[in-house]
Amino acid sequence: MGEQDYILYEKYLSGDMPKEEMMSFEERLKTDSDFNNAFQLYKETSSFLKHTLEKEDERTKFKENLQKISRAHFSKASDNQGKKTKPFNLYKYAVAACVVLLFGLFMFNQFSTPTYSDYSNYGTISLTVRGENDALLQTAETAFNKKDFAKADKAFKSLIVLDENNAELKLYRAIANIELNNFETADTLLDSLQKGNSVYKYKATWYLALSKLKQHETEECSAILKTIPKDVEEYKVAQKLIKKLD
Repeated sequence: MGEQDYILYEKYLSGDMPKEEMMSFEERLKTDSDFNNAFQLYKETSSFLKHTLEKEDERTKFKENLQKISRAHFSKASDNQGKKTKPFNLYKYAVAACVVLLFGLFMFNQFSTPTYSDYSNYGTISLTVRGENDALLQTAETAFNKKDFAKADKAFKSLIVLDENNAELKLYRAIANIELNNFETADTLLDSLQKGNSVYKYKATWYLALSKLKQHETEECSAILKTIPKDVEEYKVAQKLIKKLD
């Protein structure tokens, strides 16, 4: 797999890939099994490092383990230089590849700028039943959960016309538009919710910050995050993101 493939993988996972390029990328995943397998490995390894190496002591242990593995196997390779076998050579190179890949991904995660996809963990949604609007609500919910954000946005827009004060619908429509890179629509919705007094006020603040992060407006993102108070759910993760941005 070439360097260009790694760049494509990271663009896709970070949400920075234009829509047309994303469609082409996803089509290639369906038709090119080697490309798909390499992508899945990259995604799983990257996710593992991101979620398990957050603490300083874990990072230190990880680097120490890599060094031990590298010393042990390459020392053994040197001792047996005169009596190498093909299976051992393959094993040695496999170990080397794993060490390089893991350490490279580790360093990338440690020193790269955080991205929107690192924090957009909204999961699946379950919308409140509204009686006569059940079918449209179901359409919006299903489309959102299947990541068909264009269809979800259309359904949310229709629902908001019928229920213009519904903060829940506005929040999820805003998230759908962040995913679609329709930032003007998303930010307008989120800014309105942020200034209001609904139960979604600070969740909207959090996603407004993430919208700015996806737009690479890191200073504005950090400023918005600093308005999240200590007593709300998003405070801790907001503080972690602030530290990475500052």
